[in-house]
Amino acid sequence: MINLEVSMLPDIKNIDWILISAVLATVFLGLVTMYSFSGESQFFERQLVWLAVGLVVFFGLSLVDMRFLRRSGVVMLIFLSVCVLLVVLLATGATIQGAQRWLEVGGMTFQVSEFAKLALVILLAKYFTRRHVEIAHFRHIVISGAYTGILFLLIFFQPDLGTAMILAFIWFGMILVSGIPKKQLFIVLAGGLLIFGGMWAFALEDHQRDRVATFFQPYTDLEGSDYHIQQSTIAVGSGQLWGKGIGRGTQSRLEFLPEHETDFIFAAFAEEWGFVGVIVLFVLQGIIIWRILQIAWLGATNFETFFAIGVAILFMSHLFIHVGANVGMLPVTGTTLPFMSFGGSHLLVSFVALGILMSMRGYKKVLRKEDMMRESHLDVSSPDL
Repeated sequence: MINLEVSMLPDIKNIDWILISAVLATVFLGLVTMYSFSGESQFFERQLVWLAVGLVVFFGLSLVDMRFLRRSGVVMLIFLSVCVLLVVLLATGATIQGAQRWLEVGGMTFQVSEFAKLALVILLAKYFTRRHVEIAHFRHIVISGAYTGILFLLIFFQPDLGTAMILAFIWFGMILVSGIPKKQLFIVLAGGLLIFGGMWAFALEDHQRDRVATFFQPYTDLEGSDYHIQQSTIAVGSGQLWGKGIGRGTQSRLEFLPEHETDFIFAAFAEEWGFVGVIVLFVLQGIIIWRILQIAWLGATNFETFFAIGVAILFMSHLFIHVGANVGMLPVTGTTLPFMSFGGSHLLVSFVALGILMSMRGYKKVLRKEDMMRESHLDVSSPDL
């Protein structure tokens, strides 16, 4: 075991109120954007319920000693449980809009892929905690990539290309911060291109190819594959400096912009709040990432540091892909905007991640030198994790 000098145990005082304030402000902007202003809004009301659930989970986890997550057995249990759920999902899951992504339990639906993202962050944090000093051995990149590949394939065949790509970004980002040599980085990038080429030729469905092709040749099929991005860019551009005003966005309120509560909430927000509102949103997202990286910097062990970095990469990937797709700089993949898009599973998992981080803030970064060396050393009794 790693011996720590603990400054304080998990406590309500360890909560980063700057971080949670930025999160709640972002949630508020999302709620206002998705509200219809013309009667009851099921998205608004359901998001409020999930917000309440998420906050309860957040504060609850912040009071729990989360150091048990460092145990290999616990990590593998989480990973295997998610894999089993994804297999069950492919066999029996509810199909919505052509995708089999939701598992129905007791009348409620959950998107298992959201939990898979957090499970991957935990697993890679544990893996690189012991092996980041040996990342020069290419087998560690292969093994960590294999873990990621299992989740990637199970989610890709739902089909859910957007979430699968976020898993790939999490893995790639975490091997970068683990200190991968430049030569191996080139091999990873080349391998990624080969895999994408194979997916394009044999695995991607027609509508997925159309979305990628639309990115390279936009506005060639305005009533088909280009419709979403056309309406999204119109909405973003029409917001101009100050926006059209809350509830006055024509693209979303008149239903020209599809999925404006989820996949295109950034475009709906930019139309109503304008460039100034977008800057405010980016500042809030920047504060969230900044505070998470501070937790990473002060992590008691490498596990806490890698976990916090993984969560930061997760949120940044969502932000980058969502905004990029909404402004026409990336193909449309149907990803959410952190703490803003409608989605109970996404919001709940995000608060779970933050709750774990708040618990980790209670551990002072003081380790004896021999403990740090032991933590970094390869655990021969557990060759793969």
